[in-house]
Amino acid sequence: MISQDKRKKLAEWMLTLQVNESDLVEKFIIGSGKGGQNLHKTASTVYLKHMPSGIEVKCQDTRFREDNRYFARQRLFEKLHVIVSHEKSKTQRAIE
Repeated sequence: MISQDKRKKLAEWMLTLQVNESDLVEKFIIGSGKGGQNLHKTASTVYLKHMPSGIEVKCQDTRFREDNRYFARQRLFEKLHVIVSHEKSKTQRAIE
């Protein structure tokens, strides 16, 4: 479960990046791969697209839809932050 503090920080980050919920297209997909029978029966994988920038994210980190919604938004906002601030992402820094 994601704590309320983390959700508040994500909401603040959303305001900082000037992203509205109406800019996002969210779909739920039935998962695949490891995770057991429940993963293959429920639509817990989250697909998220930011319409103005065209950035797409797909998240299947956990078996829980709400957690995956949080992680998908977090990844999307990281990508937007890199574009807006011209900074290198965590993965780019790790590779270098």
